[in-house]
Parts: sequence; C-alpha cells; structure tokens
Amino acid sequence: MATQDFLTKSHGDATPEELLKATAVKVEEMLKEIYPDYTSFGDGSFTITQGSSVVSIIVRPFTATETCVECTANVVYGAEISPAIMKFLLRKNAELHFGGFGLLFDGTITFSYSLPGMHLDKEEFHTAVQAVAIISDYYDDEIVVAAGGKRAVDMNIVDLEAS
Repeated sequence: MATQDFLTKSHGDATPEELLKATAVKVEEMLKEIYPDYTSFGDGSFTITQGSSVVSIIVRPFTATETCVECTANVVYGAEISPAIMKFLLRKNAELHFGGFGLLFDGTITFSYSLPGMHLDKEEFHTAVQAVAIISDYYDDEIVVAAGGKRAVDMNIVDLEAS
C-alpha cells in the first residue's frame, strides 16, 4: 500500500458516539476529583492549568471499540524553528519516558501524550496529565532561551490572533 493511501484510508469502523460520550464522562469525573478547577467545553474537551502550562484534554475517536484521550500542551509560540531546536526536541523525545514534542503547522511547539480511553484508570490518567504539565512547564523556559518565542502562559488574545 502506498504511503498516501495508508494515510488517507480509513482503518476500521468509526468510533461510536456512545463510546466517545462514555469516555468524556469518565474523564470529567476524574477531573472533578483530581483537578477541580478544570474547564469543560461540553464537547469532550477540557483544560487544566498548572504552572506555566495549559493542558488540553480531548476525547477523540480511535477504532470501532476504542477511544483516545489526548493530553496536549502548547509549549512555545513563535520560536525560531532551526535545525538546532529540531535536533534538541528529537533528542528529548528519545530521552523522555512518556509523550513527545511536536510542531504545529504555524510553528507552535507542543508536547502531547495519548492514552486509550475505554479502560482508562484514574492513576494512569493523572500520570499522563501531570507528565504533560510538568514537562511543558520545565522545557518552555529552556526553549524560549534557545529559540525565542513566548511560553503559552505569556500569550494573550492579541498574540494568538496575530499568529
């Protein structure tokens, strides 16, 4: 199968809406207990703030019998994306136990960690959210020093609209 065909081909049946809703309910119950100051957007997406990190938690479709809980933080906006910073991020991906750095279409550096959602337990979920928050909070300062840009917590609506 050609690479393009693999990327565009559907791999199995769509995730049923009831599985997505059940996972979102489970995630929200855990957030109420662990992070009572969370924000819910009512569509299976949530955020928590810890240190300089804002972690988005989104319930996504995966397979006909499984959902995905994706925990992501935008780490730095507007950094100079040079070969040196790319090498740094790839090396960190090899060193870190869970999750990985990524790069959005607009140059935003992210950190994310995804988990299967149907059998998600509280400790596993808490570890994932904490890993994203702690790693993002730690590395945002290092990345800004090395490549410029702004940490997510330093952005305001004018900055976001300009990007």
